[in-house]
Amino acid sequence: MNAMFSRPAKALQTGAGVLGFCLLCGGNPSWAAEPWQPLFDGQTLKGWIQRGGKASYSVEDGCIVGRSVLHTPNSFLCTEKTYGDFVLELEVKADPRLNSGIQIRSECFDHPTEVIYGRQNLRIPAGRVHGYQVEVDHNRNRRWSGGIYDEGRRAWLYPLTDNPRGGAAFRFGDWNHYRIECRGDSLRTWVNGVPAADLVDSMTLSGFIGLQVHESNEAGLEVRWRNLRIQELGRHVWKPVWDGRTLDGWRPIGQGRWTIEDGVLRGTHRRDEADYGHLITERRFTNFTARLKFKAVRGNSGFYFRIEPTGFSGVTGFQAEIDAEKDVGGLYETNGRGWVVQPKPEEVQKWFRPGDWNTLTVSAHDGRIVVHVNGYKTAELLDDPGRREGHLALQLHGGQDCDLYFKDIEWLVPVP
Repeated sequence: MNAMFSRPAKALQTGAGVLGFCLLCGGNPSWAAEPWQPLFDGQTLKGWIQRGGKASYSVEDGCIVGRSVLHTPNSFLCTEKTYGDFVLELEVKADPRLNSGIQIRSECFDHPTEVIYGRQNLRIPAGRVHGYQVEVDHNRNRRWSGGIYDEGRRAWLYPLTDNPRGGAAFRFGDWNHYRIECRGDSLRTWVNGVPAADLVDSMTLSGFIGLQVHESNEAGLEVRWRNLRIQELGRHVWKPVWDGRTLDGWRPIGQGRWTIEDGVLRGTHRRDEADYGHLITERRFTNFTARLKFKAVRGNSGFYFRIEPTGFSGVTGFQAEIDAEKDVGGLYETNGRGWVVQPKPEEVQKWFRPGDWNTLTVSAHDGRIVVHVNGYKTAELLDDPGRREGHLALQLHGGQDCDLYFKDIEWLVPVP
């Protein structure tokens, strides 16, 4: 399919019909949470399967007990069932010489897989457990228990270096109570009632839960878990914002051209056209997480959000920067503060793939805004006083030759 769209005559939709459609992704779903359920029956390992290394797992005194074994890699006792959004509570007691962790939304495949992380293609071997891990850390010098590590993929995502109070909550050699909440792209942890990690990340939205015994140079070191229970909260899934075939639900303003072919949206603009061009959603969004794939061949662009079609350049509001050369993943406020987060050139080189497809993710919930490019966090605002609601848009910069491609424009939606 090949179609071309220029300036529209269609009026902007407003009113309760549009606002009412805006699901507040990341907020509480409209259905009731499931009742609390035990993850462990206190007597057997029914419902669990071991993956990875050969550490031993057994049941003793109503606890799951993992023991280290020499010459074996990290071991994981994993739930057979997968979970999306949930609250998980448990108690853990580990030998102070043994590292451990709690896997959440984790995966393990029978074949090698690859994950894009910035400019890297991370190869995950067959049989390798990978995914988010809530840390049970034996290192007294860094106190990262309750932090979030990406096992087998990106390494540390939230190591508690900026939360010393949370890190200090863990009691070495004693029982520790963990609470873990996963809701959409929000992952939060508490250790002994103290807030620890507060991560925004959407690389994996569901998976199994696992109990780790880390590889060790000493055999027989123990980690114990008890009182494991879970409350399921449904799931979040990606749903299209753009249908991949038409501009239904979108409207172009300003100059530039938008064409569609084989599920790819192309935006072009000439240098002699002074006005900016934008492709704007009819729908308005408040709290949301959205992602798209883009390829910037030439010129400057951006993924706009919480905008109004007014002011200089045609719109007013936030943009996550898209460019063929620089600043990709930064945050800019048009007709406002200008650069809010501008990455350094050496930082952009870590995550941006010039001339190739890149995945951009924007999470905007109340005053917290987080941007990822290819799985790499590029910008974050906390308690931002700026706009909280408006349209989404794609930009073609005025006065430039632009040639940009977009596809797979989606947002996170909660489902039962």
